[in-house]
Amino acid sequence: MESEYADVRHLQLFDLLYQLRSVTRAATRLGLSQSTASIWLGQLRDRLNDPLFVRTPGGMAPTPRADSLIGPCREILESLRRFTDWEVSFDPTTAQRRFRICMTDASHITLLPAVLAHVRAYAPGIQLVAARIDQHTEHALQTGEADLAIGYVPWLGDNIRGQELYPQDWVCLADRNHPRVGDRLDVDRYLAEGHVAVAAGTGGHLLQQALARERIDRRIVLELSGFLGLGVVIRTTDLLVTLPRHIGETLATTNGLAVHDCPFPVDGFAVAQHWHRRYPQDPGMRWLRGFVAGLFGRLNPG
Repeated sequence: MESEYADVRHLQLFDLLYQLRSVTRAATRLGLSQSTASIWLGQLRDRLNDPLFVRTPGGMAPTPRADSLIGPCREILESLRRFTDWEVSFDPTTAQRRFRICMTDASHITLLPAVLAHVRAYAPGIQLVAARIDQHTEHALQTGEADLAIGYVPWLGDNIRGQELYPQDWVCLADRNHPRVGDRLDVDRYLAEGHVAVAAGTGGHLLQQALARERIDRRIVLELSGFLGLGVVIRTTDLLVTLPRHIGETLATTNGLAVHDCPFPVDGFAVAQHWHRRYPQDPGMRWLRGFVAGLFGRLNPG
């Protein structure tokens, strides 16, 4: 039993070393002496036949072998946590737990502040981790590496359950004092102006389909990988941007921009929260899903 316990602690050490890049800091977190942590690291290196971490000016840098092992390591630790810490009930006011939520770049602006404010007010012992929505999201939900995904994620499989939160249509943003766009943006003016194209967002293909269907060829002046800085760009130029309403109205409010209905039809979509069917009754997960639905279900006009 002692050797099994040590093996779990070795995995915890590996996880903390990967996070902190420091044997000393990892040892402190685990309540170990530095010499014990160094011995355990040596044992891991012997078992896996790899140095795992090498000293650099910036700390202990992981090797490619360590990069490939950190995912499975964290899956094992999360599975053990769920097995040993299963809650018959969940009291958010006293709970000590970490929730990992996958969300889009836009959701960091529109949704994350409200989620964080709620957690800090009602569940001070809860730690949030905001992760990206990408091709690995379904696997992360399946393994427990992620607890929830919030967004438009149409490619998730049948084992993922979902709850719609609110619908999204499309709007265009312009500077409030744009020299040529008045109170109403029509297709002719849309075509005449320069545009910002934003690569981020899981619904971007819907806009591209609409542009192709309507035979609209925008003049792209700037391409951005995400929404960071977009509001300032629109406020300080005569460029337009087309994006989902929630992120559009949020950026308009914080940057003093004008919001216009999109002058051509674009298919809308629903923002939903998603979780794996393996975890429907976990009390902590039910609390998480419940308050997310309470926060953002209000955005649904129905």
